[in-house]
Amino acid sequence: MTNAFAALGIDAGSTTTKLVAVDAGGALVWHRVEPTDPRMEAQTRRLIDDARASSNGDSSGAALPLVATGYGRNLVAGADRKVTEITCHARGVYRRIGHGGTLIDIGGQDSKVIVIGANGRVLHFAMNDKCAAGTGRFLEVVARRLNMDLDQFAAEALSTAEEAPISSTCTVFAESEIISLLAHGRPVEQIVRGLHRSLVGRIAALARTASAQPPLLLSGGVARSEAVRRFLGDALGGEVQVPDSPQLMGAYGAALLALDGNA
Repeated sequence: MTNAFAALGIDAGSTTTKLVAVDAGGALVWHRVEPTDPRMEAQTRRLIDDARASSNGDSSGAALPLVATGYGRNLVAGADRKVTEITCHARGVYRRIGHGGTLIDIGGQDSKVIVIGANGRVLHFAMNDKCAAGTGRFLEVVARRLNMDLDQFAAEALSTAEEAPISSTCTVFAESEIISLLAHGRPVEQIVRGLHRSLVGRIAALARTASAQPPLLLSGGVARSEAVRRFLGDALGGEVQVPDSPQLMGAYGAALLALDGNA
């Protein structure tokens, strides 16, 4: 039987919306992940209603504390608090991994580098929210253009030692560059490897501006990509640690904050 829910956290992201429940000890005991709907307010209300109804049949589910985070956090009705993704991701990953370091969160809308101290507090951070070429959206758009899913995309990147450098700093121009490379006979796997290197290069540069310190931690949906993990470790000179369920870390951190606020 699922442990009784004690608090909820929702991460209303630009690409996916994640909702988690934690028990009284802060363990993640339930979650839902859906592609983000343009009618975000209605979607988040439905998910929250589902979570409260699933609270182990407990009639007190309606009173569960809730913290919202993410791109669309201001559209989450009924949240007790609305907290930035930086705070929530840091809290979730610190609880999951048990130590500080430099957390890189590659989201659909932006990428963040968060330096977490030994006590779990955010020391400083840097963010890229100006161009999709440094985010997960970059990989999604190009993978779709090449008729691949992201798992296949990562496998292609790791299947060769050669790469076609991608110089464009804009997703739209990168698509044009890919078309040109294909027309000139460059193998797809070399292009895909070059695309991953291009993304990782931007994120590594961002990490350096934030005075990244080991160990390296990674959260967000892109953390599931073995190619991103490996290339990021190469670029920053260290092994990359990934928590269980990296896509849920923002929502998990939000739920932990909701639990604390209810203590």
